[in-house]
Amino acid sequence: MLLTFLDLAGVFVFALSGGVVAVEKRLDLFGVIFLAFVAAASGGVARDILIGAIPPYALQTWTYAATASAAGLLCQFGHRAILRLAAPVAVFDAVGLGLFAVVGARKALDAGLSPLMASMLGMITAIGGGMARDILTAQTPMVLQREIYALAALLGAAVVSLADWSGLPGTPAALLGAALAMGLRLLALSRRWNLPVARPKPRIRPKRRAAREDEPGEG
Repeated sequence: MLLTFLDLAGVFVFALSGGVVAVEKRLDLFGVIFLAFVAAASGGVARDILIGAIPPYALQTWTYAATASAAGLLCQFGHRAILRLAAPVAVFDAVGLGLFAVVGARKALDAGLSPLMASMLGMITAIGGGMARDILTAQTPMVLQREIYALAALLGAAVVSLADWSGLPGTPAALLGAALAMGLRLLALSRRWNLPVARPKPRIRPKRRAAREDEPGEG
């Protein structure tokens, strides 16, 4: 029951992040609902394909589509109230990140994956929806350019995986992992923490050879 609740909660908040972006991009009603569903379901679809759960769970049940559609409608008709929140897309994204990280890790463990691979699958589940949302709206994915994002999801998923490996209770581990991922992501946003960025050296253009004084001039 806890896993189902966390999963649907993650679907709703990620769908809100997709719906808010769609409204900001002035998409029509279909576009808002579609982008909300893509943001909510893409990470889970990628996870299920990788663990061999075909067809993906998001396409087997009506709950994903209904939850994402409700979030999309809320964004379409209540976007003014939603946009009054501070940085709504980033906040919704952080909450969804933590919830999907622990759900993805738990499902990967149930499929028989090792704790390391389950942590990686938890991270993929968490970042997949945001990446799909940003790509469809012609933006560089947040995971590639902003404050700590994928690392927060990986650490949250790792808490669930390590607890399972150690034989500790799963419910407290899931709540702790989700809180860790959310908290780290929001803290990184407020403190502007970033991982090191590659800075290529500028190319040094060769200087043009000075004209020789002994070269004959014109006239």
